[in-house]
Order: sequence, then C-alpha cells, then structure tokens
Amino acid sequence: MSRLSSRFARLQAEGRKGLIVYITAGYPDFETTLQAVRAAEAMGADIIELGIPFSDPMADGPVIQEAAQQALRAGATTAKALQLIGLIRQETDIPVLAMTYVNTVLQYGAAKFVKDFRAAGLDGVIVPDLPAEEADILTEHCEAGFDVIQFIAPTTDADRVAAICRLASGFIYCISNTGVTGVRQVDYKQIGALLNIARKYTRVPLAIGFGIGDARSAKEAAAYADAVIVGSAVMKKLMTGGIDGMGELIAEIRQGLDERA
Repeated sequence: MSRLSSRFARLQAEGRKGLIVYITAGYPDFETTLQAVRAAEAMGADIIELGIPFSDPMADGPVIQEAAQQALRAGATTAKALQLIGLIRQETDIPVLAMTYVNTVLQYGAAKFVKDFRAAGLDGVIVPDLPAEEADILTEHCEAGFDVIQFIAPTTDADRVAAICRLASGFIYCISNTGVTGVRQVDYKQIGALLNIARKYTRVPLAIGFGIGDARSAKEAAAYADAVIVGSAVMKKLMTGGIDGMGELIAEIRQGLDERA
C-alpha cells in the first residue's frame, strides 16, 4: 500500500477527515520550506502538496503567484525542488505530492520526471493544466505508489465525472468553484452534489480545494469530502506571520475538522 493510500485508510479507520496543506517550494528559501513542512506535519497536516514554482501559474491566485515569483527570484528550480523532496523524505513518511504545470514536466522530460521524483520519495503529482484525456503522458511512466491526481469541478458533467473516476488514483481533487485559488465565500452544496455522483463510480478519496481559509470553511467542505486542501490561506500566513503564524492556522483547521467527528 502506498503512503497516500495508507494515510487515507488510517483516516477512515479513525473516522477523521484529511488535511492537505499546500506550501510553495523555495518560498522565501528552501530551508524555510523544509521548516514549514515540519511545522505543518506537527500541527496536523496529513498530506503535503508542494508547489514547484512556475512563471505562469494559471490555476493559482495572487497569493500563491506572489510566493512563486519570490521563490523564482530567489533561485528556485525544479532540480532544487527535487532535492527538497529528498530532504523531506529523510525526516518523515508524510505523503508528499508535487503541484506543477505540464510545461515544467515536459521541459524536464515526463519519464525522467516520474523516475527522479519517485526515487526522491514523491508520492504523486497534481498538474492542473493536464486534461484527463492527456494524462497518459505521465501515467504511462508510473508504477504503483505514484499517483497522477485527477480533477473534477462544478462545470464537469456527469458523464465526464464517470470517465475521470475510472482514471483516478490517490484521490480526486474536487475544485469547489470556478476561477483560481484563493480564500473566498463558497457554497459547497454544488460541488457536494458532484461528489455524490463521483461516489457512484469510485472509492478513491475525494478532496475539496479552492476557497478554504479557516476552520469554519474547512468543516463546511469536509461535510461532503474525505479531505480538504488549504493553500492560499496557509501561504498568506507564512508570508505575514512566519512559520508560527502558519502553524497556528493549520492547528486551528485541524481542530475544526476533528470537532465534527
């Protein structure tokens, strides 16, 4: 069983919801990123989504865009992100996924990307601009234990949900609303209805992301999903309050998720 599957199995056995925390690799430097990963796990994160900085992050809102730009100006590269994953894996078995864009994968070389990042200890990738129909540019190189995360969104029709579910492994990233990442008020009933459809076709865990910024919104989203993904709010806290501020937010969200049990 992979690290990711094992973590979700444990959460299910405990009757708890998963907390996936996004952190931009290299913001403001790689040593701080490593510290942030340590703090996120200590404060209750179940899975780390490590963003590889990219110059044109089409799915990311202003907070993560700014973090990526600062990381790039400080010298962040895909190769350094690979080294970081190796350092993380020396310290912990927490599942780690890379969030990247297809151009980064293609420039690195899809087969080499999977081979190198899996060897370093990565558990899978999230590529928001890679359509499910073209996912085989990565999946053809993957073996068990390395997942290419699929997406569904409020605009995904039922037939397409079924097709995506057939491809899915690890978990399905369920986008709560149209647009880019960022904290906002969201009615989770719409994506919740889509998750109900997805559950007819798959037992792969479902995680809601986009818009979740505090314990209240995390609890609302978790009512429909197996896990929640928090990114912009975490990075904003890291930018304004450092590691301690980020850790406090993660602890609050973890507590909120556990209170619903």
